[in-house]
Amino acid sequence: MKKKEEGKKIYKGFIIRDWQPKDCDAAAGVIRQVLEEYGLSWQPEEADRDVIEVESAYLELGGEFWVVEREGKIVGTAAYQPIARGQNAVEIRKMYLLPKVRGQGLGVYLLEQLEIAIAIKDYQEIWIETATILKEAVRLYEHNGYQPASGVETARCDLVYLKRLRH
Repeated sequence: MKKKEEGKKIYKGFIIRDWQPKDCDAAAGVIRQVLEEYGLSWQPEEADRDVIEVESAYLELGGEFWVVEREGKIVGTAAYQPIARGQNAVEIRKMYLLPKVRGQGLGVYLLEQLEIAIAIKDYQEIWIETATILKEAVRLYEHNGYQPASGVETARCDLVYLKRLRH
């Protein structure tokens, strides 16, 4: 079930672990595939540049970038990074799962684990940008306490959500 071993989280046979440089192509491939599934464009020079530059976009800023593995293959990603908007805030980004692993509670688990990691670092707000067409993601956020907000900053997104953490 749910357990943590040696810095990895395990959920129903999935291994959630910290991104490593060797994961770059596979993680980018997952994100690209999911975007294309929904008719959204892969933008390695713009909105998706952070996937190519994980170290500077996440790790060096105090954020985290995780990959989800099953049977040695990357099937999902999830990340957060500190941001300037809001009060002591982070943005959850790049939370994508391939179609074959959806519907097993993994998205809810990833969101919970991201929130725990963010709370441990004493952040006060979590922001998320998404697109209306990503109906499963919208439902996930709305069912987990994220409130509609304003100020979309990513061109392909049309929704922004905010959740304030209680310490």
